[in-house]
Amino acid sequence: MLRKTGLDALLLRIALGAILLSSALASAHAQESGPCNAISEGGQRYTICTFDVRRARLRLFLAGADGKPYSNFAAIAEALKSRGDSLAFAMNAGMFGTDYRPIGLYVEGGRQLMPANTRAGSGNFHLKPNGIFYFDARHAGIMETSRYLEAHLHPEYATQSGPMLVIEGALHPKIEASGTSQKIRNGVGVRDGHIVVFAISDDPVTFYQFATLFRDRLNCPNALFLDGSVSSLYAPAVGRDDALLPLGPIIGVVNYGVR
Repeated sequence: MLRKTGLDALLLRIALGAILLSSALASAHAQESGPCNAISEGGQRYTICTFDVRRARLRLFLAGADGKPYSNFAAIAEALKSRGDSLAFAMNAGMFGTDYRPIGLYVEGGRQLMPANTRAGSGNFHLKPNGIFYFDARHAGIMETSRYLEAHLHPEYATQSGPMLVIEGALHPKIEASGTSQKIRNGVGVRDGHIVVFAISDDPVTFYQFATLFRDRLNCPNALFLDGSVSSLYAPAVGRDDALLPLGPIIGVVNYGVR
């Protein structure tokens, strides 16, 4: 009986050790994966990248010193490298015209380079309400365009796109479960006033699937559609460096002083 009890205790200690080791390995893997991680929701695959604006150096990019739009991640990465900095993450950040310049509000470094667009029209951008994603080194938010203009905010960075996906916890009124259009899509959500969540679908998804991802899985009370078809991600830590088509405004995380 003593031998059996001693054996049981030994086996218990081994089992507990294995559990602790497994937990430690899982924790280490989570830390190594960094801000970008793959998830599955409703049978569709997504890559999610989450940043706290109080820690990550988040900023918008449009054009270089020569005034020409960057149009791709490689040009931004090269420009940063020449200054001794590096690009850690990037994603297309709003809709643009044939000249690759924003078709709506665009603020970079506190300077408004394009005014807000409140006109009616066709296409996703004009599927009202559309919205504005704005941030600085302490706060971030997403508002319907009309509310943003009424608030008279002066953020360091802002980009307008559309449609809104989630508005104060509710789906955009024109996004319906019966929708059938499926595309690779990307968007951004904000929670707690400083956590920014970027999502890009790895599979074609409907607006409804994408919007409910932000509301139900990512817990973002407000989320904004950034684009479809041209949706691209730069995240070297997870092996992503999409170069599909030329882009307009781009959002990125910069590591200053790190090549």
